[in-house]
Amino acid sequence: MTLFKFSFYRQLHIVPTLPTVRVTSEVSCRLPGLMKEHELKLGEINKVFASRWLNEGFVAFGSKCNKLFVVDVRTKQMRQIPSLDSSSNSNPAESPCGIHCIDINPSGRLLATGGVNVNDVAVYKLPTFDPLAVGEAGHQDWVFDCKWVDDEFLVSGSRDSKLILWKFDEDDVSKAPPSSSLHKHLEEDQLYVPQHSFCKPVVTKECKEAQRIRALAYSSDRTELAALSMNAYLHLWDANTFTQKIYRKLKLHRENVCLAANKLRNVYAIGSLSDVTIIDPLCLKSPIYISLRQSPCGIRSLNFIDDILSIGTGNGFVHFYDMRAGRLLELGCGHPCSLSMGDGWLLHDDVYREIFHDTDYPNAVYTHCFDPSGTRMFSAGGPLPVGLWGNYGGLWQ
Repeated sequence: MTLFKFSFYRQLHIVPTLPTVRVTSEVSCRLPGLMKEHELKLGEINKVFASRWLNEGFVAFGSKCNKLFVVDVRTKQMRQIPSLDSSSNSNPAESPCGIHCIDINPSGRLLATGGVNVNDVAVYKLPTFDPLAVGEAGHQDWVFDCKWVDDEFLVSGSRDSKLILWKFDEDDVSKAPPSSSLHKHLEEDQLYVPQHSFCKPVVTKECKEAQRIRALAYSSDRTELAALSMNAYLHLWDANTFTQKIYRKLKLHRENVCLAANKLRNVYAIGSLSDVTIIDPLCLKSPIYISLRQSPCGIRSLNFIDDILSIGTGNGFVHFYDMRAGRLLELGCGHPCSLSMGDGWLLHDDVYREIFHDTDYPNAVYTHCFDPSGTRMFSAGGPLPVGLWGNYGGLWQ
């Protein structure tokens, strides 16, 4: 596992690949049964919470220990991307929570994620990962998700129940003096992070009836932003005016932690303890429920590929639901078409030996995503119990 020095930024120039023809819905229905796992060695980092394919050859992911990595899926080599620190007058977080979000703007030129201060957002230039800016002095608590609404404007959601609109323009972001932490790195010959800018919020708004924003989803067709709060409310916002349109209490109120938007059918999927709720924003009172009672450890990640919804669970499976057929995909024998995650790595520390040593814990699928062709999946996570330190990463193809 290699740490970057400044000269390595140019070496990590991720060359964009030519557009790939996506598989059809008919083929994607058969893919899960054909996929094979190639488990990745992620070292000793703690739990992968967020991931995103950069192109067909590279995946970016962030961990609970607040580290950002890029992995070459062909060579399986990993490189750590230096996290971006805030200025000295930013609001520090009470305790670290890790990187929970990664999003790329529509042009593919900017990547947003968490910073050293987990109350902030950090933005890098692609494909080189040169630092651009840190959005700071906005949230008072952990940032759980962020979504680009166009090439310049980013929305972040936090445990402070607020949504913040940021503006990041790679051409006109004003430069600021290097932070004291950067000078410290230089003096101690540690990891050198090039100078970056600091941005303040454009607009900060309270999300009505929300208690801790947990996840965001953006529908470009309707220019609509959906926010999911921990008190089981779905909030819909007009992205053009950055105003809240409506909010609805969800029937399933336990462990609502993940949200995904389907552009093809204009619906949202919401994960809870053991069910997925499909909601049409034009008909909020008639949701569809997908029961996964065999997965009581919770729905931890959701993803749409056209009519196929993939569902990552807390007990180490990815299930697939066909929106057209209205049922979970099955094998020819009638059994559910599910992928079971590998063993991963687990730290056998004092907590493990004193509390967990006599029990096996599968790896929760905290994140999974598909490559541009829709034929390969990156899945990652780690042990579900808070006290356990470990990780899992796998490439399915």
